[in-house]
Amino acid sequence: MDVRPNGIHHVTAIASDPQANADFYLNALGMRLVKRTVNFDAPQTYHLYYGDRAGNPGTVMTFFPWPDAPKGRIGAGQATTTSFAVPEGSLGWWSRHLARLGVEATRPAERMDEDVLALRDPDGLAIELVAAAGHAGADPWDGGAVPVEHAIRGIRAVTLTEHDHEGTARMLGGTLGFRLAEERGGRYRFRTSAAGDGVGTVVDVLADPRAERGLVAAGTVHHVAYRAPDAPTQEGWRRSLAEGGVDVTEIRDRSYFTSIYFREPGGVLLEIATDGPGFDYDEPLLDLGRALRLPPWLEPRRAEIERHLPELAVPGAEARR
Repeated sequence: MDVRPNGIHHVTAIASDPQANADFYLNALGMRLVKRTVNFDAPQTYHLYYGDRAGNPGTVMTFFPWPDAPKGRIGAGQATTTSFAVPEGSLGWWSRHLARLGVEATRPAERMDEDVLALRDPDGLAIELVAAAGHAGADPWDGGAVPVEHAIRGIRAVTLTEHDHEGTARMLGGTLGFRLAEERGGRYRFRTSAAGDGVGTVVDVLADPRAERGLVAAGTVHHVAYRAPDAPTQEGWRRSLAEGGVDVTEIRDRSYFTSIYFREPGGVLLEIATDGPGFDYDEPLLDLGRALRLPPWLEPRRAEIERHLPELAVPGAEARR
């Protein structure tokens, strides 16, 4: 089977305070809370999903918010920056919007001919807003704190920082089917084979042999997920990875998609997730994120789980959770 990437599905990071996390991604970045559930492997903590109107693949940022989580360290062997695409010409508006909220943002020199605004979330996670075109099929959230004409269109790219970039580059350009598009100053830009320049099509590998090794905890990315359109394609990915000697997990049911996990040579945890069934699998599109949703195998423990979860106030949500 000729396995090729369809782009980024989602990025998952670790946070500390769930309320601060929700306030930032809903109010500062204007994203939609498309699913409020729990970490299926550790249901004493939330799993919060933010995205566009429907939580389409390529737009989703997710968090495990552990209230007592120690501070992480961004460094080598991690996805160190998550970049979101916003419409061309909108960075001036974003600069003013973030300044009004007290969010510090800087506008570094253009990188790879892109205009970029760099900022950090409440836990120190590195975020970029990239002015980009080519998102005609985007479905931005028009019910939030950011006017739709400036709203985030999806994930533009992730940056992987590596001590030795060569093994990572070989996996991306070989087993994973990306193509090397450009290299400047130790930054290697890979693109998917998907047509056009839509969301989730870019992964940058930053070679930095002097970088301190990263520590995954609050304020760092846990894993990056790439898209498989369906289960047979995902199984093809799994078979291809295993045949190439990669230690890859069994297929795991995440309710809204199924997943496999493995590590690239530099240590970054990667996932291949199916596009479906999607976030309206267990609640109507209009009601996404308003109530705590649990998978069938955790539903009998709902009362116990809710007792241990902190309060989370979200506009339009149920009174308690």
